[in-house]
Amino acid sequence: MENVETSFNEMQTVKRHFFALRNGVIADALRRAGSPFRIIFGLNLPQIAEIAMKTPHSRELAERLWSNTTTRESMMLAPMLVDRGGFTADDARRWIGSLTSHEVADVMCLKLLRHMPYALPLADELALADDDMRMYVGLRLVFNLVSADPKRALDYAVRSLESGSLGGNCRTVALQLADECRFLLGEEE
Repeated sequence: MENVETSFNEMQTVKRHFFALRNGVIADALRRAGSPFRIIFGLNLPQIAEIAMKTPHSRELAERLWSNTTTRESMMLAPMLVDRGGFTADDARRWIGSLTSHEVADVMCLKLLRHMPYALPLADELALADDDMRMYVGLRLVFNLVSADPKRALDYAVRSLESGSLGGNCRTVALQLADECRFLLGEEE
């Protein structure tokens, strides 16, 4: 019998990992909860992080995954694979502009944006945006940076709450951010 070696490109390998770890119960729950993605494998964040550790980090693959906007796990994996050294603030703005999910925004802030040298200026810009998703990303980014400057983060939260124009998700994050900052500053009620 002839030994046939099958090779897959990086994208195919990633998708095979998604398929091997799929969880229909979680995928169905996400669909019922209104997830905007057409394809949901139902992977959790530690599983996606494990795939990221096994996958070569490259800008090209990260961009291909990010462009795969129909698949939840592709967009969640992309921020973990991007080369941080070459990911500019303009790249971040472009990615933020294509967000359709708060879950992906959370992963992007946690795994990528908070590590960038332009994180605070970007948060300044986004936290006061008119667009709910941009504002959400700004608040989540500040939340990831709260330990660096809790007083400044509290100012973001208070300004956002006083604006009166927060959508439900932004308001929740702003309230949580304010509570966390007050705790860190010793201003608990």
